[in-house]
Amino acid sequence: MKKEISTVMDLTRYYLHSPQFLALRSRTQKDYEYVIMRCMATPIRLGKTLGDYKLDRLGVADCKIAYQQWVQRGVRTANMSATVMSVLFNMAEEFELVTRNPMRSVKKMQTQPRKVMWTADQVRLFCDTAYAEYKWRSIGLIVQMAYTFAQRIGDMRSLKWDSINFEERRLDLEQSKKRAEVHLPININMFRMLEQQHKDFGFQEYVAPHPFPRNGGYVMYNDKEISYLVNQVKDKAGLPKELTAMDMRRTAITEMVEAGVDTTQIMAVSGHNSP
Repeated sequence: MKKEISTVMDLTRYYLHSPQFLALRSRTQKDYEYVIMRCMATPIRLGKTLGDYKLDRLGVADCKIAYQQWVQRGVRTANMSATVMSVLFNMAEEFELVTRNPMRSVKKMQTQPRKVMWTADQVRLFCDTAYAEYKWRSIGLIVQMAYTFAQRIGDMRSLKWDSINFEERRLDLEQSKKRAEVHLPININMFRMLEQQHKDFGFQEYVAPHPFPRNGGYVMYNDKEISYLVNQVKDKAGLPKELTAMDMRRTAITEMVEAGVDTTQIMAVSGHNSP
């Protein structure tokens, strides 16, 4: 094992084919692989990247240098990179390739909680603008569902028709983040939107796919496409740039709190384990 895995890149190659990695959900695998490969290209010293380093020569100081490089792309990005790399180094520690996980000693910066929220008028303007053009139709629906159901954008973009119970007028969803199950009533306006969407796109599995087929089929949007197209709609509608689609869930939950909805009911909607 020690002969086969001598550098951080060697460790990465092993991890990406390991039972631990293959046990992750497909989406998590893609996210981890993307983060890891970016980390491997991080410059450290004398033209060496993190991936070039010998495991037995990689120290805490080297990991701190890498972390500072990641911080330049944002604190959240840096913390995610440090977390994923720590998974790799834990494996190296388990296999006795290193005496300790050097990333464990890197102090992460605290992120400031995001507090940006949409107003009801801004949500309405966004949806009206998106629905006015066929190319943005599914983007409008994804954002509207995230707001209406107080769910994550990722769960709405990947939502499939088998999660919609038209007879009971209910959304039955297993959230991707913590696998919490939520069962949410669908209000009449949203229900009518979904009925129309089903008439037009019910022949394939996704509720809000790309409105135009790709390679002979309909596919869901990825994260980057969502961000890019949401910005297009915001620009057309004249909405503030600081608003993001991910703010919809926070906005909806905050509105429930301010309306005096019982905490237990909010948790049942949001999927949170504790107040």
